[in-house]
Amino acid sequence: MKATLRIDAKSLLGEGPCWDGKSQRFYWVDILGKTVHCFQPETETTEVTEVGDLVGAVVVREQGGLLVATQTGFYTLDEATGEAELISNPEPELADNRFNDGKCDPAGRFWAGTMDIDEQKPSGSLYVLHPDRTVEQKLSDITISNGLAWSSDRKTMYYIDSPTKQVVAFDYELATGEITNKRVVVTIPEGEGIPDGMTIDQDDMLWVAQWGGYKVSRWNPRTGERIGEVAVPAKQVTSCCFGGEQLDELFITTARRGLSEEELQRFPHSGGVFHIKPGVKGTPSYSFKG
Repeated sequence: MKATLRIDAKSLLGEGPCWDGKSQRFYWVDILGKTVHCFQPETETTEVTEVGDLVGAVVVREQGGLLVATQTGFYTLDEATGEAELISNPEPELADNRFNDGKCDPAGRFWAGTMDIDEQKPSGSLYVLHPDRTVEQKLSDITISNGLAWSSDRKTMYYIDSPTKQVVAFDYELATGEITNKRVVVTIPEGEGIPDGMTIDQDDMLWVAQWGGYKVSRWNPRTGERIGEVAVPAKQVTSCCFGGEQLDELFITTARRGLSEEELQRFPHSGGVFHIKPGVKGTPSYSFKG
């Protein structure tokens, strides 16, 4: 399977995709561009909101509006005005950290992780913003916090710290958000880049974007076996999510950052959003309940 270009966004570092089932819109961020993007498939138009801060992830609020995780914390974001209101900055003492990927869990909590801007030190953590707006640290000593996904029975959470080249699983408690019993379920082979963002389909198979790998790969987390892949005409594949009315479309974000002139000539649509109908339905992007 091969994905085709859907949005020629030329993002420096496209990331954090989510699908709003209510409005049938697709959201993603350009971290280095400090912008949130909203694509309307009906009109094939994209609206861009300037955030003014390195923005790692965007999610939809159930009551309307958006939430973003940026270099300086969790914020509400008004699309119409671009006005952002700080909810919490859990790392005021770590000026060299920023938030990276994040998404909401089935209970409407917003999970997002931090990382060292230079991607060297394990100074990052994984946090969860509860609907009552309290923030809880879940993991520490993270280098590049990335993909998240939850199983259909809501008993397992999957997570990626990119340099480990692994996807790990935790036992997950829906009522409290507690995670326990960490174990490795997927290892990306040498020479295929590193795992970045991630989503999960209705068969509980994981779809992992491979930074430096020109692909999104599909994995069975119960066996650790790769069972499929989608070729992407871009080197830095960052994340993916399911969308469309039937949740049968895969939207894939990519980046231009770090590419040579030769690579940009070979893959001119790097930084765009790619798209494919992979023949399987996905799970929804959950909304924040606070």
